[in-house]
Amino acid sequence: MSRYAAPLFALLGAIGFAVTIWMIFTDTPLQFSWQPNERHVVLATGSGSLFFNQKIFFWHVPHAIMLFLAVGVAGVSSIGFLTKRNPKWDDVALASVEVAVAFGAVTLLTGMIWAKAAWGHWWIWEKRLTMSLLLWMTLVGYTIVRRFAGASGERIAAAMAVFAMIGVPFIYTMVGAGDNHPQAGSEGNVATLNADMRPAFWSSMVTFLCWFLALVITRVQSARMQREVRELREKGLDAGVLE
Repeated sequence: MSRYAAPLFALLGAIGFAVTIWMIFTDTPLQFSWQPNERHVVLATGSGSLFFNQKIFFWHVPHAIMLFLAVGVAGVSSIGFLTKRNPKWDDVALASVEVAVAFGAVTLLTGMIWAKAAWGHWWIWEKRLTMSLLLWMTLVGYTIVRRFAGASGERIAAAMAVFAMIGVPFIYTMVGAGDNHPQAGSEGNVATLNADMRPAFWSSMVTFLCWFLALVITRVQSARMQREVRELREKGLDAGVLE
């Protein structure tokens, strides 16, 4: 893994973040409706318009997608670790889960802000929202197990990562007809996004993908160095060099 990969992706992410902020607040329109009888601007009813609050969409959805991506990488890497017992797979899984915890926290926070503006409640116990919270708690549990479960912690945590990965398709699709949360697929917000919002959205997607890659690569490198230090220390103890 090139030592320049993480700084390159971080630089691209920083540039993309600045460009995306500019696009979101200058190029994408505010969503509102003008009521001549009322002589003032109001939120458009039945269209999902949220005025300035709508712009949180450009952070919420990319973070959710990066969360799913990170969980997928962690799950596949954990399967590789459980079958091959190669610690390099475990390093990738650990890095991906820790990054997923961060992206998941932002997803939940921005989702709550959206919910308050759109539905009048910070939280509604709908299926997708509840499962998303359980997914994030599973990821947090992974990090706790890795820290405190001892020698068996790596295998237990790997099983938790696989379990989390299996839950992602259910979270993506489990939206009932009566739920407030938008449908997935062809009826979702991304598929039906207005043409004047798509450049900012895809710019945000690329930006957070760069951040995702920079964070995972950096954490993998750190995890491998920590593992090498532990192995050297164990060899030193076995040789009687260290006490």
